[in-house]
Amino acid sequence: MADNTPQLPNGATNGKVSVEIFGDTYPIKSDNDPEYVRMLANMVDTRMKSVAKRTRTFQGTRISVMAALEIADEYCRLKKDYDEMLALLEEK
Repeated sequence: MADNTPQLPNGATNGKVSVEIFGDTYPIKSDNDPEYVRMLANMVDTRMKSVAKRTRTFQGTRISVMAALEIADEYCRLKKDYDEMLALLEEK
C-alpha cells in the first residue's frame, strides 16, 4: 500500500520530525522548521554526551537531568545578561 502522507522538506511529515538523542530516537511533532528541531536535538545530544563523559555514569535519567540543569543555567545567565543590556539601552 502506497504512503500518501504529504512530504515536507527534510523528511518531516505534517510537522513531525524524528531525532536521535543519546542513542534513542524520538518522534517530535512541532510547528518549527525540521532543521531547527534537529539542531536543538543535536545540542541536547552533545550536552548529554559531555555530561556522560565527565560523570562516567550510564544512568540516562541522571545524565538527562544534569544536562537539563546545565542548559537551564546557561539560559538564565544569558537571559540575565540580555536583561541588563536592555536596561542599559533604556537608560540612554
